[in-house]
Amino acid sequence: MRKILFPFVALLIQLQSVQSQVTPKDSLTNLEEVILVDELNQKQATGITVSSIIGSQTFENFGPLDLTTAINQVAGVYILSGALNTNRITIRGVGARTPFGTDKLRLYYNNIPVTNGTGFSTIESFDLENLGGVEVIKGPKGTAFGANLGGAILLRSKSSSLESTQLSNSFTVGSYNLIKDNLAFEHQEENFSFQMRYNFLETDGYRQNNRFQRNGVLLNSAYEFNDNNKISLLLNYIDYEAEIPSSLSRTAIDEDPTQAAANWLAAQGFEANKYTLLGLSYHHRFSSRLENTTGIFYTYLDHYEPRPFNILDEFTNGYGFRSVFSGNFGAKEKDITYTLGAELYKDEYNWGTFENLFRENDGNGSLLGDQISDNREFRRQFSAFGSISFPFTDKFIVQAGLNLNKTHYDFRDLFNTGSLNRNAKRNFDAIFLPSLDLTYDLAGGHTIFANISRGFSNPSLEETLTPDGVINPDIEQETGTNYELGTNLLLAKGKLILNLSIYRMDVKNLLVAQRTGEDEFLGKNAGKTKHQGVEFYGEHTINLSTKLKARPFASYTYNDHSFVDFVDGDNDFSGNPLTGVPMHQVNAGVQINHVGGIFWNTTYQYIDRIPLTDSNTLYSNAFRLFNTKLGYNKKISESFSVALHLGINNLFNTSYTRSVLINAVGFGGSEPRYFYPGDARNYYTSVQFRYFL
Repeated sequence: MRKILFPFVALLIQLQSVQSQVTPKDSLTNLEEVILVDELNQKQATGITVSSIIGSQTFENFGPLDLTTAINQVAGVYILSGALNTNRITIRGVGARTPFGTDKLRLYYNNIPVTNGTGFSTIESFDLENLGGVEVIKGPKGTAFGANLGGAILLRSKSSSLESTQLSNSFTVGSYNLIKDNLAFEHQEENFSFQMRYNFLETDGYRQNNRFQRNGVLLNSAYEFNDNNKISLLLNYIDYEAEIPSSLSRTAIDEDPTQAAANWLAAQGFEANKYTLLGLSYHHRFSSRLENTTGIFYTYLDHYEPRPFNILDEFTNGYGFRSVFSGNFGAKEKDITYTLGAELYKDEYNWGTFENLFRENDGNGSLLGDQISDNREFRRQFSAFGSISFPFTDKFIVQAGLNLNKTHYDFRDLFNTGSLNRNAKRNFDAIFLPSLDLTYDLAGGHTIFANISRGFSNPSLEETLTPDGVINPDIEQETGTNYELGTNLLLAKGKLILNLSIYRMDVKNLLVAQRTGEDEFLGKNAGKTKHQGVEFYGEHTINLSTKLKARPFASYTYNDHSFVDFVDGDNDFSGNPLTGVPMHQVNAGVQINHVGGIFWNTTYQYIDRIPLTDSNTLYSNAFRLFNTKLGYNKKISESFSVALHLGINNLFNTSYTRSVLINAVGFGGSEPRYFYPGDARNYYTSVQFRYFL
């Protein structure tokens, strides 16, 4: 433990020993939330619900590809990133057992749900340079955002508060033939805003069969008819193709971490995605005490993926609405506030598989063969939610919330007929998910908070189907109860921020997707898990001189997650640590800024070893990473500014695994492939300009 904490503790002590001479700008940490940067970000979580916010200033500490690294600063969150297109987000251990991708949380973009009908989210569909902020609600306490066991992640696009017309561009080159460009046109006036962004990304990647290319367009516009009425339009389009090197065995990663898995290399496996998000929302203010925002949205995903075992061809049409009323009543000094709303998400998922004849294609990669399956699934999720906040005194506030969820699956087998046909429906019972929040304001701006909430997770597609492709009528939703206690402290006249949380979440009907073949999974409810831990975040603003400011920060996560009751066949794993979760996580660093426009940021990450099997007989290696970035921002004139950034990732060229698979199975006598190797030391440089027209 001493070795884990020493690098950033020493840094904090040294910097805090410098005597401050000038009072910094006011801290923007609100009593009901954790702010990770000294930049104002509008909170989206309801009322006093505790959340963590990362703003665009923090994003600038990292390279333009490092969205996952930035989010990993939040205590309790860990994103395993096998590649740019392969990310698995876990919050407080929830989602760690998912074989591929992210589920058991809700993802929103500008308040539009972008999680599909079975609960899967793809954060890689959004460009870091287009984001103005990320808000994380940990655990099921976000009743207005799904009450999922993992919580919710709320993405917000960049916006400008200046009435101006501007053109900006950020161009980046780096290791592995990286080329990235983000071009933006923005216009803002009193009642109208318009933003158009184009982004391009191309890189060969660190490994074989690892090339990634993406084009994207973001349109974001709003018009205010008057003080009471506003309409907004959002369009996000992404087109990317990503080669897939896949995971490696222990032997292969020790021999050469840059190699791709042999079968994926032979098939030249890749995925091609075309993703569209379209949203239209209307905000109306009925009075000073009541307002409503209602939005409708449409999503489309076209996905094509040649794999060694078959070729997957799929597309998904999704649509729905979200409407939220918020208001207050009572005496002005002690207003009772409330939120009422509803959200409907429906999608139609069409997928078919085909034989992959790559072995007969003379070394030219995948070749489409005969069709193996043809399926369609209609999925519907409806949730109604509400919360009410009572200020019993000037210092003590109680907030009660409730979410109601109803989920329905309708599976159609379009390939088989007669007795072989597998049509089936699954209609889950309505589930009620209450939440209770308490906050107490101590003297000096300090607060303590508590939460009790119930959450759930729906089965994924793999978990709802048997290996024969039939819906499992016995599969149940995961449910759990979360208990949380924490404090936010403002010290040294607001220059020192300390946040501490302890929690416990008991989950029953644990969903397990057990791999039985290369493309076959068996879903079942396997028992109970206990998630408990401690989360800490601290930052200190120090004026080293009248022109130089430093901000050291550190987050620490202690995960004590285990199986309470988990029997799998003849194996009893009860009491074992939860698979896929590190016990200790540290993210720390320091930002140093000079008024002349020079800045330097260095970050440190420690990830403890991760159990890879339910029996805990195999672990990944712990690792430490350092990243650093140096930049210079210069205002040339009133209408023109430039910036130059230079960064190094994995400064000390550490060998590590950036993601892992759990309970991997070797097929045909091959060694199981658990590991995704992380990139070696790599460099990037960016040139940015902004011109006010």
